[in-house]
Amino acid sequence: MSYTALYRKFRPGRFEDVKGQEHIVTTLQNQIKADRIGHAYLFCGTRGTGKTSIAKIFARAVNCENPVEGSPCGECASCKAIAAGVSMNVIEIDAASNNGVDNIREIVDEVSYSPAEGRFKVYIIDEVHMLSIGAFNALLKTLEEPPSYVIFILATTEVHKIPITILSRCQRYDFRRISIETIAERLRELMEQEQVQVEEKALRYIAKTADGSMRDALSLLDQCIAFHFGQELTYDKALDVLGAVDTEVFSRLLRHVIGREVTGCIGLLEEIVMQGRELSQFVTDFTWYLRNLLLLQSSDDIEDIIDVSSDNLLRLKEESGMLETETLMRYIRIFSELSGQIRYAPQKRILIEIALVKLCRPDMERDIGSVVERVRVIEEQLENGVVPVAAAETGGNVPTPVQTKERQPLPKAIPEDVQAVVERWQDIVANATMPMKLYLKEAHLSLGGDSRLMVVVEDGLASDYFLRQEGHKEQLEQMLADMTGREIDVTVQTVPDRETFEHSYVDLSQLIHMEIVEE
Repeated sequence: MSYTALYRKFRPGRFEDVKGQEHIVTTLQNQIKADRIGHAYLFCGTRGTGKTSIAKIFARAVNCENPVEGSPCGECASCKAIAAGVSMNVIEIDAASNNGVDNIREIVDEVSYSPAEGRFKVYIIDEVHMLSIGAFNALLKTLEEPPSYVIFILATTEVHKIPITILSRCQRYDFRRISIETIAERLRELMEQEQVQVEEKALRYIAKTADGSMRDALSLLDQCIAFHFGQELTYDKALDVLGAVDTEVFSRLLRHVIGREVTGCIGLLEEIVMQGRELSQFVTDFTWYLRNLLLLQSSDDIEDIIDVSSDNLLRLKEESGMLETETLMRYIRIFSELSGQIRYAPQKRILIEIALVKLCRPDMERDIGSVVERVRVIEEQLENGVVPVAAAETGGNVPTPVQTKERQPLPKAIPEDVQAVVERWQDIVANATMPMKLYLKEAHLSLGGDSRLMVVVEDGLASDYFLRQEGHKEQLEQMLADMTGREIDVTVQTVPDRETFEHSYVDLSQLIHMEIVEE
C-alpha cells in the first residue's frame, strides 16, 4: 500500500478531533442537536485551519443515522459512504477550476432533484472567491431560496473577494489561526501514535513555522521525518531540513549591528548562505527576534508570550537593554519592508546586505527614525569626549573622531521656545491631523530672522498648504503652543529640494542636545 501523507492520514473524522476551532465546532454541533440547520454557510480563514475538514464532518453529521452529540457516528451506511467518497449526497467542487457560469448552472439544475437516500444534499464549494461574477449571479437565487434538502458550504481564504449579495445570504464562520501550543500538542499526540521520536523543541519550532496552519505543520513534520528517517528528530535536524537559522545566530548578528560592524554582518550572512539556509525564512525569523526584544522593552510581564527557552530569554533581556526603543522600531521597520520585497526577488542576498548596511549606517537614510538614531550616536560620542567632524565632500560619510580638551557652549544661542519645539517635534508630528501630519513629517526645522522658528518645506503641496491656504499656519502655531506651553511665532519657508536645505540652512535637529567643542 502506498504511503499516505500525515495531513491526509490524520484528517479529523469527528468534531472532537478538530483542534483550535472550538467556537465553530460547538455552534455547528448545537445546530445539529437542535435540528436548526441553516441552508448556506461561509467558512473563511487562512489555509490549513480546518475549513474543508469541518465541512466534510458537517456533511456526514447532517446525514448520519445515529449522530452522537452532534457528531457523525462513523458506523452507519451513510457515514461510511460519505467517508469513502462514493455518496451522491455530498458534492465537492473546486471553484478554482470550475469557475464559469456553466459549472454553476449544472449545480442549479441538480438542486431540483431530492437525495435518493439520506436527509440532505450538501454542496461544498472550495475557494469560492475564484468564481466569476456571472457564476456568482447564477448561484445567487438558488443560494437564497434552496430546497429544504440542500445545504451549501462555501469555503474561501479571501473573503473580501466575495460579493456582498452572497455574504448576506450565508452564516459566516471565521476560522482562527491555530496557536503554537495547540499545534505542538497535536503533533506530539500524532507522533506517539506513529511511534516516532521527536524532540519537544523541534515540535515547537515546526509549530511556530507553520504560522497557524495545522496542515502546514503536518507537512513540515512529514518532510523532516522523511529526511531523517529512522532517527530521532532533533531541533538541529529540523533547522537543517527547513533551511532555518538558530537563534544564537540572530544574537550574534544583532550585536554586530549594535556595534555598527558592517563587515561582521556581511561575514555572518556569508556563513548563512554557505550553509544553504533559506533567506526568506531568515528575514522572517530575524524580524520575529526583533519583535521579541521590543515586547521585552514594552512590559515586565511578557515572558509567557515570548516562546523561547530560559537561556534565550536571559540573552534577549540583556540585548533589549542595549537598544533604544526608537532604534529597535527602526530595525523592525527596515526588515519588515525587506520581507515584503524579498519574496519574489531574484537577488535576495543583495537585498539583505543592503538592509544590514542600513541598520549599521543610519546616515544613509533621511527619515525621522534614522535622524533620531544619528543624533543618539553623536550624543554617545560626545559623552565619550569625541566630536564628530563632517566628512569632506569627496570623502566617506564616516565621522572622524577628534579628541577635545574641554567643552564650550553652542556658538549661537537657541531660544528656549524654539528648543522646546525641536525636542518635542516627534510628539508634535504624531498629534497632528492629516494632511498636516504628512507635511510635517517631511519638514525641516531651522532658525529664521530674530531667532524665530523656521519650518522649511519643499515646493508643492506642502508649501501650498501652509502659505496659500488660510488658517493652516495659525493652526500649526496654536498646536505648538498647546504642546510646549509657549507662544511661538512660526516662519514658513520653501525650498526646491532637501539638498538646498542642507546647503543653505541650519538643521536644528542636528544641533539640539549637541555641544560644539574646541581644542
